[in-house]
Amino acid sequence: MKPTMAPFLRKGKGILLAYDQGLEHGPSKDFNEKSVDPEYILEIAAKGKFTGLIFQKGVAEKYYDGKTPLVIKVNGKTSLPKGEPIASQICSVKQAKALGAKAVGYTIYLGSAHENLMLQEFGRIQQEAHETGLAAIAWIYPRGEAVPNDTAPEIIAYAARAGLEAGADAVKIKYTGDSETFKWAVKSAGAAKVFMSGGPKAPTDDAFLKQVKGVIDAGGTGLAVGRNVWQHDRPLEMAAALREIIFNGQTVETALKKFSR
Repeated sequence: MKPTMAPFLRKGKGILLAYDQGLEHGPSKDFNEKSVDPEYILEIAAKGKFTGLIFQKGVAEKYYDGKTPLVIKVNGKTSLPKGEPIASQICSVKQAKALGAKAVGYTIYLGSAHENLMLQEFGRIQQEAHETGLAAIAWIYPRGEAVPNDTAPEIIAYAARAGLEAGADAVKIKYTGDSETFKWAVKSAGAAKVFMSGGPKAPTDDAFLKQVKGVIDAGGTGLAVGRNVWQHDRPLEMAAALREIIFNGQTVETALKKFSR
């Protein structure tokens, strides 16, 4: 069975709603009384017309409703240990498929002293995913003492290329800060789809949407976003604004009108 990213795309673009932060960051840093409840996220995913939803296996087991195509994050770590980062597998490809996933996600901390272990593990997981018809998405986050600037254009392009070389069907990478330099990252990713990592809550809606517009102008596939949507006091309006830019090619100014209704 040939794997494909098609379930997560519309008009060749996609918006994935990420909700795997609970393991990575803990509940106190990111969640409030609303967003701590996965049911709230499921509602946003469906009403906001997201093309994909990212869960860790435990949340998927207990809450996934089948309404939005699912990505299961199959590795992870907490923020408690210090030192060179490493995230290990905690969910099998077989279990992800049984939970209804159409793709698996895996984080590689490129530049970490432990990158060899993560690259090796992703290679095996990618093979297993493809053998069962699931796409494999690589979160490629340069990090560790060897990486002084994790958003430098040459580092982000390296991350994109590493994802392609390792066999990822799509890569989730940080934004370089401008569309022109991000074009090289997109080109470096080749046939792998490129999703910008939404990152921490942006200071303004305008600032965040300008980043997204830059990604699309550079030829990127779209966005994997969490906190900039479900931490927002008007998440469905933000989702609508993102759809205007990603699927309809609209300007930031047009997208911001979604908040004036």
